[in-house]
Amino acid sequence: MSTDLASLQQRHGPRYRWLLMLSVMVGTIASIMSSTVVNVAIPDLSHHFSLTQERAQWVSSGFMVAMTVSMLTTPWLLARYGYRRTVVGTMLLLMAGGLVGGFAAHFPLVLAARVAEALAAGVAQPIPAIIMLRAFQQHEQGRASGLFGMGVVLAPALGPSIGGVLVDAFGWRSIFFMVVPLCLLAIGLAYRYVPTSAPGGQQADRRVPLDWRGLLAGSAGVLCLLNGLVELRGGHAGVALATLLAAGALLAGTVAWLRRAPARGVEPLLNLDLFRHRTYALGSIVAFIYGTALFGSTYLLPVYMQLALELPAAHAGTVLLPSGLVLAIVIGIAGRLNDRVPTYLMVSAGLALLAASFALMPTIGPGGLALLTAWTILGRVGLGLILPSLNIGAMRGLPRERIPQAASAINFQRMLGGAAGVSLCAVVLEWRIAAHGDSLARPGTSAERLAAFNESFLLMAAVCALAMVVAWRMRAAPASVAADE
Repeated sequence: MSTDLASLQQRHGPRYRWLLMLSVMVGTIASIMSSTVVNVAIPDLSHHFSLTQERAQWVSSGFMVAMTVSMLTTPWLLARYGYRRTVVGTMLLLMAGGLVGGFAAHFPLVLAARVAEALAAGVAQPIPAIIMLRAFQQHEQGRASGLFGMGVVLAPALGPSIGGVLVDAFGWRSIFFMVVPLCLLAIGLAYRYVPTSAPGGQQADRRVPLDWRGLLAGSAGVLCLLNGLVELRGGHAGVALATLLAAGALLAGTVAWLRRAPARGVEPLLNLDLFRHRTYALGSIVAFIYGTALFGSTYLLPVYMQLALELPAAHAGTVLLPSGLVLAIVIGIAGRLNDRVPTYLMVSAGLALLAASFALMPTIGPGGLALLTAWTILGRVGLGLILPSLNIGAMRGLPRERIPQAASAINFQRMLGGAAGVSLCAVVLEWRIAAHGDSLARPGTSAERLAAFNESFLLMAAVCALAMVVAWRMRAAPASVAADE
């Protein structure tokens, strides 16, 4: 039975593009679940392995860095192996990471399993945006993005709740096993609906080379950036400065190589001509700043609820559930609005609400669950306006052949900001707690600890406000992108 794009379209008819979207959506849900649910278990994981806050934070930040780097390889993998092999391969790696992490007896093995999960998640996450921009006409893209977003946001909405219950009932190991059934389902759907062809309906070509120079230099730069931020927490200012300078040099060297690669006959890992498109360039900046706030707060909120408000892990997850359900509803509505309302208005409004939700966190005191739920819902309404709009709006008008790289690059920018945001949040939190004369190692909460968390939330509000200023400038009129996938 033929499994190329044309054969599958003929077999399943007009509904095929939705079936294809469903298939990759399940894999994306699995990858997002693996990236967010572990935050609920960080305190339990820290206690089991007797970890300092700095080492425990690597469970989140290490994941972010590996996922960020691997995103840039998605276009190459799709061109070399096609959609199906890429999707199945990432799901197998994600499932292996979950199983190894769940059975691990030592923390380095847990960290290695998280890196394996992150590599798979990074490859998987740009694929839906590539399909949306190539398989759907422009007037359908908002609806497709909204429906896809409704499904995907249920992962972080339900994940912490389920994860919190599992951690309380069975311990931290159970959260690693959560992704296994989703991975198996994604593999089954991939063999049924995902074509073996590459983007554009072309046959996968094993001769497509990888720009390994750009990948190695970029990876080293991202690792140095994260290490430098982590080193700031240890009080070694000289080492931190040297590492951050090395990160800057490596990332600058990466950009220089990407500029020279085409002249040397090498297809670069990322074509910098993408950033000549004003809307895309501004969207990438917004994605970076927004990622800093979003993923920083994803790390901060569960820790805040457990170590500042003294909520059990199960309760911490339950508090996030209503906001996740609201997000699923809002994102569906926003997807339809995205076809009629300019991108810069949608994104700016969403960032304003997200900034407000962070700025209002200091009004919460011990026992203030109602306010916590309300401000979290407010932030998720903002996210619901941003998520269907930013990627699709930024990439409209780009040449069709550049869509895979553009989708990978804007996700890379968001995740790079996220990797920095997780580290930045941890650094600022530890700094402010020390400044207030407290420590997370001490049992029980205190007014000083609450003040330190509140100051960290205000930093996130300021980051969102900065992103909003940039988003307001995304006013270029987008051109249509014809469907060909």
